Amino acid sequence: MSVNEFLSSNWYHRNGGPRYFQLAERLNEGVSKGILLPGHPLPAEREIASITDLSRVTVRKAIQILVSKGVIIQKHGSGSFVAVPSDRIEQKLSLLTSFSEDMAQQGKITSSRWLERGLFLPTPKETLTLNLSPDDYVVRINRLRLADGQPIAIEQASLPPDILPNPLDVITSLYEVLDNHGHRPETARQNISAENIALTDAELLDVAENTAVLRVERTSFLKNGRAIEFTQSLYRGDTYNYIAELKINRN
Repeated sequence: MSVNEFLSSNWYHRNGGPRYFQLAERLNEGVSKGILLPGHPLPAEREIASITDLSRVTVRKAIQILVSKGVIIQKHGSGSFVAVPSDRIEQKLSLLTSFSEDMAQQGKITSSRWLERGLFLPTPKETLTLNLSPDDYVVRINRLRLADGQPIAIEQASLPPDILPNPLDVITSLYEVLDNHGHRPETARQNISAENIALTDAELLDVAENTAVLRVERTSFLKNGRAIEFTQSLYRGDTYNYIAELKINRN
């Protein structure tokens, strides 16, 4: 059965709920049955609207439901595609590891595209988090992180200059450089939240504007309690999972 035949057949039910919801279920069924193939583009909104005799607004709402579930992905300037099943990258919240270490554990090859690297005047948040003086500078390294060639995260790390005197020393792993200088952090505080990505960042991560992503802010500390790293990252929500291991409190 062709996609057109599948979408134009009698699937709408008057008492089956909102039309956009029923269309989302129909599209999802098409994916499950292999009528809409992984990696293939979804018909354009106007084409689906014409086939189903629905409005483009209804079609768009249906597609957004599937985008939020990871069934459909949207690429800026390219349209909507059926997601390709893949192993999601998992990171345990109980371990303090670098991006490079996380990817190595998954058997993936990491690479980076540098966006910014150098010595800067700190933002108020960097000043407060790293306990800097008003006349201090901050070393900032900002890069797009990739795994097996796929963009995964936009990562900006900020550190005091005495901890990382030369940002050009960082080629792959920041933690490897810090370890070599005796400044490997031992503990960290991490905050994870969800947000809709802005256009500029969406283009870097190869997702559509306003796609849901994970914002991760991490402050890392030396053994003596000094904060020496403040990292702000945006992770693609369709590729990354954070795993928390919980134990029952028997007290």
